[in-house]
Amino acid sequence: MHFKKVKGILSAKNGMNIYRGCTHGCIYCDSRSKCYNMDHDFEDIQVKINAPELLEDRLRRKREKCMIGTGSMSDPYIGLESELGYTRKCLEIINKHGFGLAILTKSNRILRDLDLLKSINEKAKCVVQITLTTYDEELCKIVEPNVSTTKERAEVLKILHQEQIPTVVWFGPLLPFINDTEQNLRGILDYCIDAHVYGILCFGISLTLREGNREYFYRKLDQFFPGLKEKYHKKYGYNYVLNSDNNKQLMTLFKSICKKHGIVSNTKELFQYMNTFEQKKEYEQMMLFD
Repeated sequence: MHFKKVKGILSAKNGMNIYRGCTHGCIYCDSRSKCYNMDHDFEDIQVKINAPELLEDRLRRKREKCMIGTGSMSDPYIGLESELGYTRKCLEIINKHGFGLAILTKSNRILRDLDLLKSINEKAKCVVQITLTTYDEELCKIVEPNVSTTKERAEVLKILHQEQIPTVVWFGPLLPFINDTEQNLRGILDYCIDAHVYGILCFGISLTLREGNREYFYRKLDQFFPGLKEKYHKKYGYNYVLNSDNNKQLMTLFKSICKKHGIVSNTKELFQYMNTFEQKKEYEQMMLFD
């Protein structure tokens, strides 16, 4: 871990990453890719020490409320968050200024901040996104070794639903020859149905590999799935998108199950939902008379 003062915290689309790097150890992680120009070891987490102050300044000066996103590149609830609390500080600022939140994680540590998530959702909209990839718990511990198990994340989804906080699941990546099966798909969807998720994002039964994360992924294949790297090389070479042979069949099944249970699966519709700010009428009226 190391600290760094940065010049800005919000992107042009109002996204932020409080930390840079990750200790989850997911074998497929795209954030390891060299195209992101990380100038330190991936597990040596860069902590943006002035993130809360920068966020406070930006939100105070914004003319219009919007959704603030976090978690797309670095999980806001990595282990260090329990010690440092930077994510919580930023949620407090978002809550204070009445902005919306779209937050993505693989950790049940998010429940520590349930009070803030509820408060944000009472004023505007708080959408919690949880990544689920692997129904088999033992396999999950191999491909995502340092995060909450799939079952634990599914419990988070149920708790959030009970608190009337909308949830979206990122289903993927699906690793060819590893978790690209109908059993895995049905298991994950059963969790989503049980938790009444608003929507599920799935970009195909596939995996993407770029320089940086490709090498790490192949090292992990050698470690945990001997002989599988050669199978990948033969079938995919250096392709960016690695579609499973089961892609068409399983995506058809995915769409039909989502439709049957009223779960939104249209990618464009889901991103529009997560990016659209909505102020609750009760809060709006309270502000008028404040």
